[in-house]
Amino acid sequence: MKKLLVFLCFICSVGAFAQTNPIDGNWKGTRETPNGTFEINYTFKVEGDKLTGTWKTQFGETKIENGKVDGKKFSYSISFNDMTINSTGELINENEIITKNERGEMKLTRVK
Repeated sequence: MKKLLVFLCFICSVGAFAQTNPIDGNWKGTRETPNGTFEINYTFKVEGDKLTGTWKTQFGETKIENGKVDGKKFSYSISFNDMTINSTGELINENEIITKNERGEMKLTRVK
């Protein structure tokens, strides 16, 4: 019985450390452009204070660069077509993120 109790405590403690960051996952938003509205999909992965992932539109996919996380706030860069866009973001709740950059603000919703 004592071994079972120790084993259950171990499993619970491993589960507590294995929890993912609430920013992790797939997110979707839309951006208005002179050529119309298009969808943007993000995949975020947080490891410690580092943010990695991808940014995908109908025109292609690129990696997130220079990603950093500080609590619910984060920052990253996207490079494409010889241009780099620096963005910031904040987790509003488990299903909503707001990102901001020189092109404006965008609401992202979690894709389940």
